[in-house]
Amino acid sequence: MPNNPLRIALPNKGSLADAASDILREAGYAQRTDSKQLALSDPDNDVEFFYLRPRDIALYVGEGTLDLGITGRDLLLDSGAKADEVLPLGFGRSRFRFAAPPGTVGDVADLAGKRIATSYDGVVRRYLEEKGIDATVTRLDGAVETSVQLGVADVIADVVETGSTLRQAGLEIVGEVILQSEAVLIRRAGEATPEGFEVFERRVKGVMVARSYVMMDYDIRVERVEDAVALTPGIESPTVSPLHREGWVAVRSMVPRDAAQKIMDALWDIGARGILVTEINACRL
Repeated sequence: MPNNPLRIALPNKGSLADAASDILREAGYAQRTDSKQLALSDPDNDVEFFYLRPRDIALYVGEGTLDLGITGRDLLLDSGAKADEVLPLGFGRSRFRFAAPPGTVGDVADLAGKRIATSYDGVVRRYLEEKGIDATVTRLDGAVETSVQLGVADVIADVVETGSTLRQAGLEIVGEVILQSEAVLIRRAGEATPEGFEVFERRVKGVMVARSYVMMDYDIRVERVEDAVALTPGIESPTVSPLHREGWVAVRSMVPRDAAQKIMDALWDIGARGILVTEINACRL
């Protein structure tokens, strides 16, 4: 175990904070029970957690004050901090798009010379620079949908889910997706791997796999094993064991959770019986 605790920054509130705490609890780490608590020591795992504003996490990690952090990819890129994404975590997904009054912007090239309002000026400036587009970017905190109506901007750039909020403000989505964001694990750029990082990463990855897969057990006649294994190849290879019933074997394999029902149907069609699906609480692969 590390001589010094691994110091990790987590979001202090919101859905990102809740999801991060859930995945860490499943990974065996202590988490706070009071949302006002700003720091938590987990001596059994030699880890310390610090609960910060999501926008500040990349800055603390980039400066080396903390070893690791969980924040949004959008917030990491927007900060300009010297921190790198090391692991996408699969929750807190969002898309960033441009929006403008109907008929005013046809595609991304039409953004040249426009005034763009956004809460994520770092993300937008980076995108425009990559596209070679010269536009004025203004940072606004909070909702930006009304900035066009108030004459502050010609275009906005914001998180878009269904687009209903934009339509209510008289705007339409234009151009391509600026950024696909999600929660990510980050560490300081260009630095040696923090002591204890491998164990932490392995635990988190184990939870992510356990959430994405289920264990499937079934019985199948020997002559159909190859067909069955093709449907359930597992992570490395399925386990095949002989049954007391002559000519039959038992198969155990991890399968994607989202595809489990379809796989069960296909196995049944080729003669598999006794098909069981069970949860995976944790794993190491």
